[in-house]
Amino acid sequence: MADAEKKEIEIDIEAPGDESTEETDQVQADPEADEIANLRAERDELRDRFMRALADAENSRKRADRDRREAENYGGAKLARDILPVYDHLSRALDIVTEEQREAQKAFLEGVELTLRELLNVFSKHGIERVAPEVGDTFDPQMHQAMFEASVPGTKAGEIIQVMTVGFTLHDRLLRPAQVGVSSTPAS
Repeated sequence: MADAEKKEIEIDIEAPGDESTEETDQVQADPEADEIANLRAERDELRDRFMRALADAENSRKRADRDRREAENYGGAKLARDILPVYDHLSRALDIVTEEQREAQKAFLEGVELTLRELLNVFSKHGIERVAPEVGDTFDPQMHQAMFEASVPGTKAGEIIQVMTVGFTLHDRLLRPAQVGVSSTPAS
């Protein structure tokens, strides 16, 4: 019986040893799997951060490009507004000249007209265009400023009845609205 007990003991001893070896193998396999999972998660996080940084850089480039274009197109708006009264004064000077004065000061007035024309050419070169409504045009609040409203027979409500000063746009933006008088509903 002693031999039989030894076999049982040996079997008992070996059985637990086999299980612990399997557990050790599983414990060793788990750290590798965990490490792989951690590395994959870190890779995915870094890829996400990289893509976000790339998108931010692209958005910054587009924003800088848009800002540069706006600075090119509209950077001179303040100077343009400051020069508009020069146009107004030259136009008014030519408008008040009588025929008698025109004959007497022909050369001088031609110089003023050439100066005004050159000013308009410079405006045009830099994207500044006149907003010059005509009497009878429809009032547009986006482009015109109503200075007064009057009831004038033979007109419709909202028609321009007088143009006091022309307006100007810089590319697609309004620099100064045209100042106009507008007809109200005619009195019956």
